[in-house]
Amino acid sequence: MEDQRLSNKDANEKKTMNTHLHILEAYTALYRIFPDELLAKHIAELLRNFHDHIINQQTGHLHLFFDEQWQVKGNNVSYGHDIEASWLLQEAAENIGDPVLTEQYRKLALVITNAALHGGIDKDGGLWYEYETSRRHMNTEKHWWPQAEALVGFINAWQLQPHGRYLQHAQNTWNFITQHIIDKTNGEWFWGVYKDYSIIPEDKAGLWKCPYHNARACMEGVKRLQ
Repeated sequence: MEDQRLSNKDANEKKTMNTHLHILEAYTALYRIFPDELLAKHIAELLRNFHDHIINQQTGHLHLFFDEQWQVKGNNVSYGHDIEASWLLQEAAENIGDPVLTEQYRKLALVITNAALHGGIDKDGGLWYEYETSRRHMNTEKHWWPQAEALVGFINAWQLQPHGRYLQHAQNTWNFITQHIIDKTNGEWFWGVYKDYSIIPEDKAGLWKCPYHNARACMEGVKRLQ
């Protein structure tokens, strides 16, 4: 196929950060109930690919798109993917019990979390959607899924380094979610809000939205804060 994009928001490249992140997540979930040696090997290979190719070692952000030789294509910053990866990568390393990768990704979790905080968080606790580096343009929409991932990411950072600011950021994010993202009348979460807090008129559930990020964030929050 000439056009391999999942959506018009994506670059037309064969390798993406998002694909690798969610394959890693699925492998990690499988490993919990099927601790297979070959599966652990593939998880470790994915983690090494993240370190060697996907994580920008200078900025702590994640590169998003690549060609077949891992050459980076574009330099936009996705704050939601940064904070989501911070805890999913650490979780994968811990689950396979690799001490070297676990130590590496516990440190990187804080690096990536801090990268997302730097310029990505608004004073109201909400996480911006994306920064387009080439145009120096901040997309100031606040979608539901970056808020969910920020909640888990900040709690995870606080667990790694019991510093008050991480817990405060988690609280601020939760306050933003309860004030602007949760639909208190009909249930579920709105797609998101614009800068002026008006609701983005997109699906509550559909091809791109379901109770995935938000349900997972709530379950992770309950598990981690008990």
